[in-house]
Amino acid sequence: MSLNEQFFGDEIHPIDMAQHLAENHDWEFERTDDNQISMAVEGQWRTYSVTLAWSDYDETLRMVCTFEMEPPERKIPALYHALNVINDQCWSGSFTYWAVQKLMVYRYGLVLAGGQVAGPEQIDTLINSAVDNCERFYPAFQLVVWGDRTPEDALQVAIAETYGRA
Repeated sequence: MSLNEQFFGDEIHPIDMAQHLAENHDWEFERTDDNQISMAVEGQWRTYSVTLAWSDYDETLRMVCTFEMEPPERKIPALYHALNVINDQCWSGSFTYWAVQKLMVYRYGLVLAGGQVAGPEQIDTLINSAVDNCERFYPAFQLVVWGDRTPEDALQVAIAETYGRA
């Protein structure tokens, strides 16, 4: 049964859908209020914190996917350069660095103006796409910050196709 079939005919709040998805995937989650949920999604490189928040004001479902990153101060300019290079590869969503919180953030806003309703497949794809992008570019960020690689060199690692098995 598809995710849409489980909700067929119901107009369900997008955060309720996200909670249902978290339960189905066995992700740890916390429903902070009616319009926000935070969940922990396990990746290959680390566990990502994913937060979805619904805004009635502008009818937008906002998603942020974060992971900790504490680059040395001297590496901040290279990290920002890497963000620009990497964001050129991201078509839905973008990365930013929140220096005060020491968090790398992948964010996206799904605008549902005019009473549009997000489907469960959209929300599931939104979450999985965020984690996939974090997984894809995590090694590049690490190489820039800790491996003294240029952002362009580090990006080649992130976009290189791997063949075979280790």
